[in-house]
Amino acid sequence: MSAKLEFAVKMSSPSCADKIQDQLSQNGISKSDVHISHETGIVTITTDQPSSLILNSIEKTGIKAVLKGYGSATLDKNLGAAVAMLGGSTGYSKLVDGTIDGLSPGKHGIHIYECGDLSNGCDRIGDHLNLKQTSHGNQTDDPNFRHTGDLGNITANEDGRAIFYFKDKLINVSHLIGRSVGITENEDDCGKTKINTSDIDGNSGKRIACGIIARSSGLFENNKKICACDGVTLWEERDVPLAGPGRQRKI
Repeated sequence: MSAKLEFAVKMSSPSCADKIQDQLSQNGISKSDVHISHETGIVTITTDQPSSLILNSIEKTGIKAVLKGYGSATLDKNLGAAVAMLGGSTGYSKLVDGTIDGLSPGKHGIHIYECGDLSNGCDRIGDHLNLKQTSHGNQTDDPNFRHTGDLGNITANEDGRAIFYFKDKLINVSHLIGRSVGITENEDDCGKTKINTSDIDGNSGKRIACGIIARSSGLFENNKKICACDGVTLWEERDVPLAGPGRQRKI
């Protein structure tokens, strides 16, 4: 299943569009799957690659880009998408697409949890989301032999970065909003070892990062260019804190 991604791109001249198209072609993205508007600064791409890889590809041209909207290439965009920003504790959304930094190299469990209470780090987010009241399993298991929130494992490289992009046949955006996603310290055995807490959490250990799941902007739903409350522009957003005095734009 492919996704359709909308990027805001800081293009200074029409030649920027050619640079972006050439770079995307080098990354295996067909010209027919790309639409670039220099006038609006919007690039839309249909792809089955993780959004972070596409973003990096665009920015290899030296042009800044920001992911603004996410939708399905084959389903009604109004079915929605969800997003979470994870922090450490020390849609039909059948496509799960993400990038996480700061992990120890190797496999880590990833799960959807019942609650979105981050008032005490990841301690109050509850158990795995389990709408069918089943035992713990793998993301690829039959729905009767896995929790709704069982998404298996992600793998961090030697730099601590995990990039993941996979389908899930069970989760739905309407189940997720207001809950949380969490990453565990250890690999999830997906209920296969049947020892200790295998049937509950796959012996995956403590939660080391978690974030509340919120409704994400769909395609062409996010028109923000500047935050009226503090003057931070779209292009500055990634370089400032989410909140607090450090976010204030220096004038």
